[in-house]
Amino acid sequence: MDAVDLFSLRGKRVLITGSGQGIGLTLARGLGAAGAEIILNDLDPARLDGAIAALRSEGFAVSGRRFDVTSAAEIFTALGDLAGEIDILINNAGIHRRAPLEAMPTETWQTVIDTNLTSAFLVTRAVVPGMLRRSTGKIINLCSLNSEISRPTIANYAAAKGGLKMLTRAMAVEWAGRGVQANAIAPGYMRTAMTDVLTIDPIWDRTICARTPAGRWGEPRELVGAAVFLASRASDFVSGQILTVDGGLLAAL
Repeated sequence: MDAVDLFSLRGKRVLITGSGQGIGLTLARGLGAAGAEIILNDLDPARLDGAIAALRSEGFAVSGRRFDVTSAAEIFTALGDLAGEIDILINNAGIHRRAPLEAMPTETWQTVIDTNLTSAFLVTRAVVPGMLRRSTGKIINLCSLNSEISRPTIANYAAAKGGLKMLTRAMAVEWAGRGVQANAIAPGYMRTAMTDVLTIDPIWDRTICARTPAGRWGEPRELVGAAVFLASRASDFVSGQILTVDGGLLAAL
């Protein structure tokens, strides 16, 4: 098998949650370019339709499913029989709701836990039976630097992403022997809509660039290589790993 075939996703069907915009949409383009058929997901129907139209105009095979990733009932209804036909699942959906920990409302805590952690359990639970039946499948969870480190006002986010790291490893322990690999990508500081509040702050911008050995913010497209690797046959003996894409930040003191 040559290198092109090793990383090819031809004939594979990929579901990416929260992919109407941002990192999820970027990953959809990247995996589509590697040959995969893409199923987008978003809660906002207009955003979902717009993303589908954009990818189709670029020549990709793409469809969409609108559902709330925190609702088991909506996931079941929206996916239907398709749930058993997913080859690659990317649990990407995530939100930020910042607040000081001592003053954080319970709802703010729970919403982030549900969206960033519990959703990965719910969507995976719907999809993985088909993978196990075929003895093949790839699960990729979108973790974060905050799976390892935290900072003030993001306790809910850090707790969710730390939990997602361990959920990834639990998935690997349960399913690696049955042909399903579960891994995670942990992005560093990327220029996205979610990080706008930091990128437009000159102090934070200087802090991040100084703290990162690469000396800059990452771009979402720089996550595509990691995603294609973890989605392809190139990673068939890789499971339970958290692949950090952070310009060296976690390696530096």
